[in-house]
Amino acid sequence: IAAGARPVMTAFLDEIDKRGLKNVTVSQTGCIGVCRLEPIVEVFVPGQEKVTYVKMTPEKVARVVSEHLVGGHPVTEYTIGNVR
Repeated sequence: IAAGARPVMTAFLDEIDKRGLKNVTVSQTGCIGVCRLEPIVEVFVPGQEKVTYVKMTPEKVARVVSEHLVGGHPVTEYTIGNVR
């Protein structure tokens, strides 16, 4: 929360509600040990590899919801493997 995660979490909840998505759960956790990359969002889809988004902002949320949660295609430029 101290790293700015609350506005990101709120943006996810708002976007999910706006789209009427029912099979999505949002939960809050503590630090996973890479503080310099926070806020971090992990997306778990059954049967698929976890996707970790880093340095998230509320502005990035709509794209992640649209392309990943709805469309099934991770936004790779926001993922941990593409950190600069």
